[in-house]
Amino acid sequence: MLVPRVDINTLVSGRGDHHAAAAAIDAACRDTGFFSIVGHAVDPGLRGRLDALAREFFALDDSEKAEIAMAHGGRAWRGWFPLGGELTSGIPDRKEGIYFGAELDAGDPRVRAGIALHGPNLFPRRPAALRGVVLEYLETMTRLGHAVMRGVALALGLPPDWFAHELTADPTILFRIFSYPPASSDDEDEWGVREHTDYGLLTIVGQDDLGGLQVRSTLGWIDVPPDADAFVCNIGDMLERMTGGRYRSTPHRVRNTSESTRLSFPFFFDPGWDAEVRAVPEIAEGARNEDAQARWDRANVHELTGTYGEYLLSKVSKVFPALTSEL
Repeated sequence: MLVPRVDINTLVSGRGDHHAAAAAIDAACRDTGFFSIVGHAVDPGLRGRLDALAREFFALDDSEKAEIAMAHGGRAWRGWFPLGGELTSGIPDRKEGIYFGAELDAGDPRVRAGIALHGPNLFPRRPAALRGVVLEYLETMTRLGHAVMRGVALALGLPPDWFAHELTADPTILFRIFSYPPASSDDEDEWGVREHTDYGLLTIVGQDDLGGLQVRSTLGWIDVPPDADAFVCNIGDMLERMTGGRYRSTPHRVRNTSESTRLSFPFFFDPGWDAEVRAVPEIAEGARNEDAQARWDRANVHELTGTYGEYLLSKVSKVFPALTSEL
């Protein structure tokens, strides 16, 4: 069983018949909740520069990387964390990484108001070029997120710009670069990231050539092979909630079994901070809500209340408990 491959050229260009892409997205979201995309028009040179600069950063001593440690990011929730510094289900992950988000200066009203997860990014002294490449990548992937969500809207029988009008006029964007060290043992319980689902609408992941991403399907866990030409997309808890379970937020996990360092580049394209994500009656009607006890975290996304920002903060406090006092 393979994760389906979808050509989204028409969604990106805005030209041609979107039916085939929308139908393929719909089938994937009803089945595994994962699909890979080609025809995305993202410059492979940008991806190559990002990979090279990220490897240069992670090769530095921890003492230098710690100059942009997340503790220095405060309420903006940005910066570097060391190996084991992030938790999944209360257990340290076997990875290190850097957190980025929308670049906001001190004069932005949301920053002045002290709203959590809003603010400037932290960039390292070396490699200095990482700043410009990350900012270009954020802009590029935000455009791509809007294009993919046009396909999701059409797949659901909604107008193509439904999400842009209702949930993502000002999307919450978050970007991570994760570094998974080479396999250290044959311990079956050692995971780069344990089983989890993503919080928002859409995750777009760039993988290197090593693989390691696994998705839980009806047939068990399946591998998502790396593909230099594609991005891997998966849907999150908010799309499951919006569709009443018609589309599922699929559990996934990562294990680096190679003898080399693995990098991944997940970009999260999510509802606006103040958006209230509710089930859409004409879509959710008749959908089967998953029993909370069957989920990895025993949570029921269909009972959520409040804004997306509130939901995201509740999750952050579990992933980085040391930062809870800042948030």
